[in-house]
Amino acid sequence: MQSTEIKAPLTLTTARLQLRQFTEADLPEYAKMLADDEVMRYMANGQGYDLDAAWKSLALMLGHWRLRGYGLWALEDIQSGRLLGRAGLYYPQGWPGIEIGWLLRRASWGQGYAYEAAQTIRDVAYSHVGASSLVSLIHPMNARSRRVAEKLGGKANKTLEIQQKQVLLYSIPKS
Repeated sequence: MQSTEIKAPLTLTTARLQLRQFTEADLPEYAKMLADDEVMRYMANGQGYDLDAAWKSLALMLGHWRLRGYGLWALEDIQSGRLLGRAGLYYPQGWPGIEIGWLLRRASWGQGYAYEAAQTIRDVAYSHVGASSLVSLIHPMNARSRRVAEKLGGKANKTLEIQQKQVLLYSIPKS
């Protein structure tokens, strides 16, 4: 089997963040984040993941890079080296477009990390990945993520059902 060409940089740096590939060593901190019901409130089934589900999520993200040539990065605080969350590009089979998404541990909410990462990722999607458009799929009650999408210039165009959940489809323009 031939592997897909990697289209996006494996690491990116912003003013406060290192965006890098996930490793198995990230599993304990990543699993803690995904175990938090409040963090996962608007994701998947709306409940925290157990360790096995967190491992599968990590494997899915790494496999996405292999299949698509881009994916989700680990967000690491440059100063502390602490894992803050994930952000990146996601386009599984049957998705309505290349999605730009983010998920942060609760202690990192409200500090502008999602927007900081998303700006850089949006630019990479259009310049390196060759995206002609980007979307964000956001639960209507997720006010924080809706604000990030809107700050990126996104507009909610319609409501879709994705994985038995109603979401708003935001179109995210080039900067």
